[in-house]
Amino acid sequence: MFKRILIANRGEIALRIVRCCREMGIETVAVYSTADEESLPVMLATHRVCIGPEKVKESYLNQEVILETARKMECDAIHPGYGFLSENAGFAGACEESGITFIGPAAKVIQSMGDKQTARTLMRKSGVPVVPGSVGMLGSLEEARKEAEKIGYPVLIKATAGGGGKGMRKVFKEEELEKAFFTAKTEAEAAFGNGEVYLEKLIVNPHHIEFQILADQHGNIVHLGERDCSIQRNNQKLLEETPSWILDEDLRNRMGAEAVRAARACGYTNAGTVEFVLDDEKNFYFIEMNTRIQVEHPVTELLTGVDLIKEQIRIAAGRKMELTQEKVSFKGHAMECRINAMSPGKVSFLHFPAGPGVRVDSHLYNGCEVSPHYDSMVAKIIVTGKTRLETIRRMRRALEELMIEGVETNTEFMHLVTFHPEFIRGKYDTSFWEKHSETIFRWNEEGMTSDDE
Repeated sequence: MFKRILIANRGEIALRIVRCCREMGIETVAVYSTADEESLPVMLATHRVCIGPEKVKESYLNQEVILETARKMECDAIHPGYGFLSENAGFAGACEESGITFIGPAAKVIQSMGDKQTARTLMRKSGVPVVPGSVGMLGSLEEARKEAEKIGYPVLIKATAGGGGKGMRKVFKEEELEKAFFTAKTEAEAAFGNGEVYLEKLIVNPHHIEFQILADQHGNIVHLGERDCSIQRNNQKLLEETPSWILDEDLRNRMGAEAVRAARACGYTNAGTVEFVLDDEKNFYFIEMNTRIQVEHPVTELLTGVDLIKEQIRIAAGRKMELTQEKVSFKGHAMECRINAMSPGKVSFLHFPAGPGVRVDSHLYNGCEVSPHYDSMVAKIIVTGKTRLETIRRMRRALEELMIEGVETNTEFMHLVTFHPEFIRGKYDTSFWEKHSETIFRWNEEGMTSDDE
């Protein structure tokens, strides 16, 4: 097992890894920017090293400095968390060359699955269902027109690199194609340094379903069920839950088997997520694979009792998983709300919810600063219950108890989402925000007067 792990991240995921390592008897090295000097993960890590100023390119994305720090601090491994360098094949490869274990899949796997078109091609060859689309990159607007005509509108122009909804444009008719094509390319180039795009059939208002997988270095692969991530704003997830209310047992088993097939096809090891879209006729299609731990991993942990961060570390250390598919069990229902800061500032008062079935993952504390330089997510409220209705009511209670003063957050909005009839029925899809945000914002202004259950 590793003696010392460098955490190449910040915020709540860095704190999550610190806590996990302390339980495993592993020392940690927290690298941090000047903006995070007084952050909770930095204070709780075994060792701490400042690696640069607040700008991410000069700190959390500075591969050379992070690797040099890992060598100087005699670290056995680096855990990248999510975001930043977690899906950077070059960084994973540099770790391998330096003799430092990268806690994640091999660099070549990150490279192949990080390029969406390459991943689609591999999945197609392996028999995993993919959304109909162009076979290669679109070299010109004329190629895009021909592909769109062949597939039929609506279509989706999609960047082959990156994620988070950047470099993606929906096109419902031919006259919209030119603008969408060049806008997507420009946005992708700016965000990822790669402006290549491809085209696929747009599945209108699908359900976004992802499957958590674990794979060790001994050929063992399991899935730990699904997460429904359909409530999104601008392709950014707001709320996740498991199990999905839209899946029956047969469909769940089939999708889980395809997730395992996808992982096996690319020679995957460690924790990852296989993402699908599901249409109204219950047809599902592979869209991408996230080669890292996900923000929403706690809902799977609460439902299965599996500590995914510990499993990541054990797998990276070469241990064989004790977990088999037959041993994976699901108990009750779990749900997560992402709490985002709407502005930077100092937290003047903080109170987290507690009680049965409530978990809070956050790096906040009374008096801490919320920086404008990083991701706006400041907390995750995760709850579990025996039934979905109990879980919804528990989430409402938890959000009502949450108090973050000094910084404006989306807590009230998320609380109101849990009262929406479509959410309560569990049949929502990715159009939820577009259809209902104005109503929910109006509720927020006017106040709720009744429970819509």
